[in-house]
Amino acid sequence: MFTGLIAYLDSIKARDPAPRSRWEVLLYPGVLALGMHRIAHALYRRRFYFLARWVNHYARFLTAIDIHPGAKIGRNFFIDHGFTVIGETAEIGDDVTIYQCVTLGGTAPDNGVAGKRHPTISDGAIIGSGAQVLGPITVGQRARIGANAVVTRDVQPGAVMVGIPAKATLVEAEAYQRDFVPYGTPCKGGECDPAAQKLEAMRGELEGLRRRIDALLQERNVERDRA
Repeated sequence: MFTGLIAYLDSIKARDPAPRSRWEVLLYPGVLALGMHRIAHALYRRRFYFLARWVNHYARFLTAIDIHPGAKIGRNFFIDHGFTVIGETAEIGDDVTIYQCVTLGGTAPDNGVAGKRHPTISDGAIIGSGAQVLGPITVGQRARIGANAVVTRDVQPGAVMVGIPAKATLVEAEAYQRDFVPYGTPCKGGECDPAAQKLEAMRGELEGLRRRIDALLQERNVERDRA
């Protein structure tokens, strides 16, 4: 158990340059919230729902992080800073990183029957600050959700999603191959903004049309001179 705790704290240090020691990591609200969730989830599985909820509410009071006792969470889960909400049927894989003010929220089932309402986050995914991941969707392995993105559809493994609604964007191969990208958005300036990318593409098309028009006008003038 002690070895597992050390490995967990080291996994957080590898993703966060701020702490100078493992002792500092132990004080992180995300670490405390996850530890108390493990207790609440064990109670929830044994159908001690009231006690599970009590632990959940106490953890939320201490950390400002609300993880429903029913949520399933894998190894090395890291919530940086806090103010996060994770719903009852959410499932989180191993080595997932979530930044502040993220919601893994639910949507009302179409058939009116309660069931899987919250997202499934696969291994190694990174969710940037303020992102909203909603509904029974799947975020693929090593996918990255940019800050303030709103995701309501499945995300392919390795994809980088930005915008409202979130859309996949291209990133440099060097950035994509890195094991961990802080904040989930390997961008420079507006390079990862889908609107900016679309505008740039439209500018390229417009420039191409202008060149084509100029060429046609020149051909017309040449034919007129010959006539």
